[in-house]
Amino acid sequence: MIKQLKNKRIYISLIILIIVISAMTIKLITTQKSEGVEFVIGMSQANLTEPWRIAMNQEIIEEARKYKNIKIVYKDAGGDTYKQSKDINELVSDGVDLLIVSINDSEKLTPLVSQVYKSMPVIVLDRAVEGYDYSLYIGPDNETIGNKAGQLVADLIGEKQGNIIEVQGVLNSSPVIARSRGFKEVLNSHTNLKVSRTLVGEWQRDETEDKITEALKEDNKIDVIFAHNDYMALGAYKAIKKLGMENIKVIGVDGLSGEGGGIELVSKGILEGTFTCKTGGKEAINYALDILNKKGEIPKKIILRSDKITLDTVYEYSNKKSKIVDTSKKIALGYAQLITESKWRDANAKSIKKAAKQQGVDLVFLESGTTQEDQIKLIRELIKRKVDVISFSPFVTSGWDDVLREAKNAGIPVILSDRSVDSDDSLWTSNICSDFYEEGKRASRVLIQHFGKAKVNILEIEGNLGSTPTIGREAGFNESISNQDNYKIIETVTGNFTFDGGKLVMKNFLKINGNKVNVVYAQNDDMALGAIEAIKEYGLIPGKDIIVLGIDGTKEALRSINKGEMFCTIECSPLLGPKIINTAKQVIAGIEVPLAIVNPEEIFTGDNSAKEIKNRQY
Repeated sequence: MIKQLKNKRIYISLIILIIVISAMTIKLITTQKSEGVEFVIGMSQANLTEPWRIAMNQEIIEEARKYKNIKIVYKDAGGDTYKQSKDINELVSDGVDLLIVSINDSEKLTPLVSQVYKSMPVIVLDRAVEGYDYSLYIGPDNETIGNKAGQLVADLIGEKQGNIIEVQGVLNSSPVIARSRGFKEVLNSHTNLKVSRTLVGEWQRDETEDKITEALKEDNKIDVIFAHNDYMALGAYKAIKKLGMENIKVIGVDGLSGEGGGIELVSKGILEGTFTCKTGGKEAINYALDILNKKGEIPKKIILRSDKITLDTVYEYSNKKSKIVDTSKKIALGYAQLITESKWRDANAKSIKKAAKQQGVDLVFLESGTTQEDQIKLIRELIKRKVDVISFSPFVTSGWDDVLREAKNAGIPVILSDRSVDSDDSLWTSNICSDFYEEGKRASRVLIQHFGKAKVNILEIEGNLGSTPTIGREAGFNESISNQDNYKIIETVTGNFTFDGGKLVMKNFLKINGNKVNVVYAQNDDMALGAIEAIKEYGLIPGKDIIVLGIDGTKEALRSINKGEMFCTIECSPLLGPKIINTAKQVIAGIEVPLAIVNPEEIFTGDNSAKEIKNRQY
């Protein structure tokens, strides 16, 4: 008996040893570069319980097969943030060359992603992290998806009183927050529509079915259920059928193809509609190769387009084929530019003209006027001239629907440059832009890091009213400042993005208030430099008596920082020409382009401004 136990223990020990050795061997094999493999890419997935995430991994696998010189190592966190943290650390310690991560919890994992980014390139998919500590973010515009869902609900219900159930995914995740915000923004503009209940379905079909079943037993006067993904939408539909109810419409998000995907659910009448939410897997692999091969400038964010799919459009969408075009044709790009208001705009125009010349594009560059009405006239002139593509930097956000519709009816795609519009994205093709909201947040972070808990009074000099940079930079800055009791914006005045405007605002403020301000936050460098001149003329010392922050990263601003006058500037590159021209050529070639391409940007202070001055092209 003792001998049998001993032999059994030896046998068990051998089994355990074999398992350990096998695991070590597998780990070595997964990260070791085999013959022909130049790069090993680590993929950390939040979970593989959602069809959308399974589709993401499959898309990555299929795209990676096209390249013989890369190897992908996969980790599945199973919805556990601690496990994903461990997975990421293992991939890094195993020596991957680049990390792709689709995050489970943005807030908790932001510090780790930031740490990894210091040692290797990081591509973030789907759920963004705080700040800019990553190489590239690829994902949808979830707030816009929510807007579109809200509008579809409004269309389905019409003028009658309507009750809606909203089924969210994981509570407080970034896609849920953004989709819900966009959804409710539209519903709030319709007094007849009401979200009677909000449920959390954890992105799962069965959990949603159970919760909807209970909710409908308590309240059956529901018109529409909006689920944040198609998997939960299917669960809602099953609950409705199980209870034998009629006339409750269900819409979802994801729009996956294949069996059980959103497209099939719409075609069968199970869902009234869905909104495509591309996984970004294909783009992640292609950009990963560009990053690893140090190929050109990489965008900071790629925002993928989302399409509405209903029974009216599902067949057309499912059978959509790429256009066959003559790529050798020389294209004509029309650009509608108002008279320049800053050195940034001068550099922007030069960049577009230079890129067009280098890439053999006929550029029709129209420049005149100072108002939105003037810019609309320029766009109509370009439509009249029958250019192939139109691009422009919108003077303000609203009021473009009519002229954009005219361009669409004429078959001319429109690429937005620098700024955005509030028109439906079916009227324009892509936006080559900066993240103005993030620029404002970055300015506030620099300020808070410098002043800490000290009492700070701020003069905010904003750009032209109603423009995208003004709206975004103000919102981002104010969001962070509002959480700090010791920071107070005592006045906000427009300087219209000009040097003279910034100087006049500062001069008038000092005349009335004296030096009751510690900080000037100017929404561009021209206004910041104008404010600095006014401060000096008043007899104060910029950089000592009053701290001045700007945005753009112009050469003059960097020189001012180097002299100790301006405190910092947040980069907003005007060199958009190559991306505009490349995007125009892709559009004409029938290639689907992102909804938005966001530029990479730096923060310049006294620590790094001097070495950058010689590299500045503007």
